[in-house]
Amino acid sequence: MIREHSLASRLFDIANYLFLLLFGLLCLLPLIHVVAVSFSHRAASMGGFVTLWPIGFTAQNYQEILKAGPVYQAFLISVQRTVFGTLLNMALTVLAAYPLSKTSKDLRGRDLFMWVLLFAMLFNGGLIPWFLVIRSLGLLNSLWALVLPGALPIWNVILLMNFFREIPKELEEAAIIDGASYWRTLWHIYLPLSVPALATLTLFAAVFHWNAWFDGMILIMENAKYPIMTFLRTVVVDMNLQVLSINIEDIYNLSDRSVRAANIVIATIPILLVYPFLQRYFIHGIRLGAVKG
Repeated sequence: MIREHSLASRLFDIANYLFLLLFGLLCLLPLIHVVAVSFSHRAASMGGFVTLWPIGFTAQNYQEILKAGPVYQAFLISVQRTVFGTLLNMALTVLAAYPLSKTSKDLRGRDLFMWVLLFAMLFNGGLIPWFLVIRSLGLLNSLWALVLPGALPIWNVILLMNFFREIPKELEEAAIIDGASYWRTLWHIYLPLSVPALATLTLFAAVFHWNAWFDGMILIMENAKYPIMTFLRTVVVDMNLQVLSINIEDIYNLSDRSVRAANIVIATIPILLVYPFLQRYFIHGIRLGAVKG
């Protein structure tokens, strides 16, 4: 049935579009400003004259940063953390969500496991016990200190569990009647049907690991082993340009604001490149957790 739009309805739609356009611009303006500052000359940047367009366009800030060895080292550590951490997160999330998607009749003690997970998600031992446990395990100042403490994201387990529950149970029953094991059922039925959910949770995990900076500051003792976001925090917040290993003569020719802005842009690019490839799964991912538990 074709529905005719009244004048009031059309005006309401136009107002919605204008509001969303304005909101989108407000989200983009800070990023545009940072990019403009990163390409601006020292005098314009130091004077605060740069708004949304570079003044005295120069790429010297990026040239100096890309020549700095510590930036590459921090970038590589973040890539390793993101890859290993995301793979570990997704593996444990799938292995935990699949059995918990069953009923108490199918999995004895299922309700107890769920209460344990919910309790662990809502309550924690605090920062000091968390640090002491990691130190007692000998993980300090290593990549595993950044990966293992958050290996099982409980909220993601709950989301994927609810997604698994939407899959018709008859498919699994038919597979089991044909002689398939639970492992085979998970691999050949549940995972192929859950690609939107898995893609969305993979993106969540990757963004979390890439953007994390606090644990690197607490658990890593050497600047050379900092991930990119902790390294960026040292440059941007502490204003310590010495960690970039830039020559003193070059530092006088650069603006600290422009150098920090260039670091922000470089650290943001990888995640911006990933989003377009997983964007089509977002609508499906919105439905995650929106079903009865």
